[in-house]
Amino acid sequence: MFLDRFSAPSNSAGSSQRSFSPASRPRQPPPSALQRAPTNPRSLSVTSLLSRTNSSTSSLPGALRLPNGSGLRQSTIAPPDTKDPILILQDILGVSLAEVDTKGDTENEDTPVLIEDIDFGGLSLDGYLKEYGQEELSQEGTQFLSVKEYDQKSDTLEDLHKSIQACDNVLRSVEISLAGFQRDLGSVSTEIETLQTKSTILNTRLENRKVVEEILGPAVEEISIAPSIVKNIIDGQIDEAWLKSLAELQKRIKVNDSKNEGLEAVKAAADIKPLLDGLTTKAIERIRDYLVAQIKAIRSPNINVQIIQQQRLLKFKDGYVFLTKNNAQLAEEIGRAYVNTMRWYYLTHFTRYQEALNKLAVHRIGQLDTLGSDPTVSKTKPAGMSSTTDIYNIGRRGELLKNYNAPAVTSYLAEEDKSTHYIETPFRSFNVALLDNLSSEYSFLAEFFSTDSFSQLSKRCAGVFEPTFNLGQSLVSDLVATSYDCLGILICVRLNQRFAFEVQRRKVPVAETYLNAINMLLWPRLQVAMDAHSESIKQLATTVSSRSAASKLSFTGASTDASKLTTTPHYLTQRVAQFLYGILAVSRDASDDEPVAHSLRRLVTEYDVFLQKAGKAAGADPKKRDRFLSNNYALILAIIADAEGKLAEEHKRHFEELNAKVDKT
Repeated sequence: MFLDRFSAPSNSAGSSQRSFSPASRPRQPPPSALQRAPTNPRSLSVTSLLSRTNSSTSSLPGALRLPNGSGLRQSTIAPPDTKDPILILQDILGVSLAEVDTKGDTENEDTPVLIEDIDFGGLSLDGYLKEYGQEELSQEGTQFLSVKEYDQKSDTLEDLHKSIQACDNVLRSVEISLAGFQRDLGSVSTEIETLQTKSTILNTRLENRKVVEEILGPAVEEISIAPSIVKNIIDGQIDEAWLKSLAELQKRIKVNDSKNEGLEAVKAAADIKPLLDGLTTKAIERIRDYLVAQIKAIRSPNINVQIIQQQRLLKFKDGYVFLTKNNAQLAEEIGRAYVNTMRWYYLTHFTRYQEALNKLAVHRIGQLDTLGSDPTVSKTKPAGMSSTTDIYNIGRRGELLKNYNAPAVTSYLAEEDKSTHYIETPFRSFNVALLDNLSSEYSFLAEFFSTDSFSQLSKRCAGVFEPTFNLGQSLVSDLVATSYDCLGILICVRLNQRFAFEVQRRKVPVAETYLNAINMLLWPRLQVAMDAHSESIKQLATTVSSRSAASKLSFTGASTDASKLTTTPHYLTQRVAQFLYGILAVSRDASDDEPVAHSLRRLVTEYDVFLQKAGKAAGADPKKRDRFLSNNYALILAIIADAEGKLAEEHKRHFEELNAKVDKT
């Protein structure tokens, strides 16, 4: 059974090797090994084991194998320096043969065990093999090849040997290639180390450069200017991008000037200064040409000056600021050119507008239309003079004060209008148009000439509108110079006061001088007109000296019989009441120290004197006289009842006291 024990491990080990390797095939045993004499069973088992071991090199350790790819054939004779097979077997088994005999079956099943006594059952070895071992050998696939069979397969083995040699050659070339690759890899590794060293040096330099750049970068950026900015300023179209480039140039100029001042002057700043100076000169030339072209465009016929101001000049105000900072003299000259152009523009247009307003039909209230004038005289008045029908009644004229800021009458409508107006209509239209244009122009000047001081700005605006202001004063003077329309003149005064509040709200102080000049024309003329009305009542009172005069001044005036004189209110009372109501309605918010208040008190006093004289001339009957006075006072109180204001309350109280005094008597 020792063949069974040792052949199985041997075959299993051999099966793990390459199936086509010559070393893995069992060699044919020599003839002497096939005819072996009977020996001791123990020695036989060892000898057989060694023989089986030597027959398959696949079960031997790697030290006993020939090198792969060797061209030598394996020999059946071991070389002199071959290790003892017994020792090899002990190395394989891991124990000595003496220990194997003593351990028996107590060891692990995987450990080979030698059998000392084999029971052949009275059979010879060949017989025993034929009877018991042949079946096991066939089950294990073990076959013994004869010499003839080896000779038949020698060609196959030779081809296999050549194939192995070819593989060895390929492997040798691969080995050479790998060796070359290893050498190249070494050189590459050396180069990588060199590059890594250089990279470290470059990183250090880069870090140092970043540190230097962080320090010098802002300084270089401050004094340097991009080529795109230079090109845009020289050849670019004047638009928002051009203005941005101009702002960058101004910034660089400011920084360069600061770098060149003091003891710490920077040489780089001094080097770039000529370039900045040349670029500044070019920018000034382009700004001058652009502004001059826009100012000339204002003188073109049918041009809308607001379009040029808002869309061309105001969008380019930074250019004028740049010009002021770098060439103040040229900027002042351009400013004067603009002022002269706009002076001509406004004077021309407002002259045309004044001519259109002069075509309006206006009521001419002269000295014959005073309160004390004879109503019958109006029939013989010359052409162009108004009748006395409604000139003392304010009517709807007071609504003009509520809508004082309404749009002015256009030139076309003024020329086509055939209706008759009072003096306040052309006065309001002209001054509303003037103040609107003045406010617009002042806002433009304040924004465009932003570098000017307040006094310079006011002087510039006054220079633009001085001829137009003179034109407005001339218009007002023509309207009120010969007029005795106290209501119209007072409405103009109130409109002028509204205009003064409006220009204060708009913050246009230049207009205050003009409005003060208008007041200087209106207030004195109002005083003259009020005095004329008072004087006319005074003169009328002097004529009340007889009953004939009283009958002449009565409402009827048809009878000379004193007994037939009526106690109805006098026609002068109707005039005075309407006139008084108009003055009070217009002066609702006025203070009691205005000139009109003093003039109105004088007029009421003269009327009181006249009414007392008229009452005495009405007859000797006191009751009739008192009834006459009471009727006149009641009429006045009824007409001025709706008047409001401090001045109105004063006069209401005055006539109520007079009426109460008459009633008591």
